[in-house]
Amino acid sequence: MSEGGSSLISARGTDPIRVMVVDDSAVVRGLITRMLEDAADVQVVTSVPNGEAAVKALDRYDIEVVLLDIEMPVMDGMTALPLMLKKRPDLKVIMASTLTLANADISLRALELGAVDYIPKPTATRELSGGVDFKKELLEKVVALGAAMRRSGQRRAAPAVTPRPGVGAPSQRVPFQRPGAPVPGVGGTRASLLSPTKPITLRQQKIEFPDIIAIGSSTGGPQALFKVLGDLHQGMPPKQPIIITQHMPATFTTILAEHITRVTGWPAKEGKDGEPLRGGMVYVAPGGFHMLVEAKGAEQVIRVIDGPPENFCKPSVDPMFRSVAKVFGRRALAVVLTGMGSDGAKGGAVIVEAGGSVVAQDEETSVVWGMPGAAAQSGICSAVLPVQEIGAYIKKVAARQ
Repeated sequence: MSEGGSSLISARGTDPIRVMVVDDSAVVRGLITRMLEDAADVQVVTSVPNGEAAVKALDRYDIEVVLLDIEMPVMDGMTALPLMLKKRPDLKVIMASTLTLANADISLRALELGAVDYIPKPTATRELSGGVDFKKELLEKVVALGAAMRRSGQRRAAPAVTPRPGVGAPSQRVPFQRPGAPVPGVGGTRASLLSPTKPITLRQQKIEFPDIIAIGSSTGGPQALFKVLGDLHQGMPPKQPIIITQHMPATFTTILAEHITRVTGWPAKEGKDGEPLRGGMVYVAPGGFHMLVEAKGAEQVIRVIDGPPENFCKPSVDPMFRSVAKVFGRRALAVVLTGMGSDGAKGGAVIVEAGGSVVAQDEETSVVWGMPGAAAQSGICSAVLPVQEIGAYIKKVAARQ
């Protein structure tokens, strides 16, 4: 079956998203299969006990999304991942692992190798079978990634169109999925996975030299962060502090900061409450807390607060952006990268109201065009760019290059 062909795209447009579950536990495979098939728009076409079987299954099944365990006999997930992507470069692979430092590190390395997302598995079968939060997160990720794959295939098959200046070619786009919003087929009206979205209007504004760079990201975010920060670190990197909210659990954000330093060269760490912001440093919001900035005398300091979730997320981008607007006003530069939902759009609007500017990743290079799509379509962005151009854009604005 030819990937990206118009007949396949047409058939997939209304068919359930086709999923493979890979886990060495038959009990876990059965539980996850039942969870996924509670959604009318999801079908588990096969489940297999190891990576070797998963690689072979790609020759027999048209699979769009894979839930891939890390630790398995015969062939583990990290060994299978590059073999699967070699056969199917467009495959959306979600890594699944229990929440340990070692597995968090492995999951982030898997993202560097081409996996698009991860999901922490409950540590006990009873927690898995009764885990409402796990089920909701799993369904949201599978639906959003499956829809993104179809959207990408539709763009490849569509006839060429004239791009709008500075934005890119308009196309039929999939609606973004907000965390906590009804999943198609699960409590609510079944929705089309390939619905059109609004055109983008860019703000025409003079962009001030920023004193801070604030970045929000979610699904696909680590890969985008590595690219943007890596590009920023080359040559003469900007001297402003960089603060990041990436939707991740606590164990993962610790490892994310370490990976940022290793992959990009930036000194990075989790933000700590009361810590002064220093230029040339990258601060990552710790999982399970919101990270804000606050003026304290002549300094700006980090605040880590245990407030309620916003946009069903904790940490959330919106409270970070609001605090940046309050402290830095027109000297704030915000960046919204790939991710599900709309987190960052409302906070970005507050930054724009204060005179600052917002940049969003474009649809073509986003794993899921939810967060950046919400910002772009709300009219608050000064630029909507491919991920490979965002670092250069920030440098031009923040380093006067």
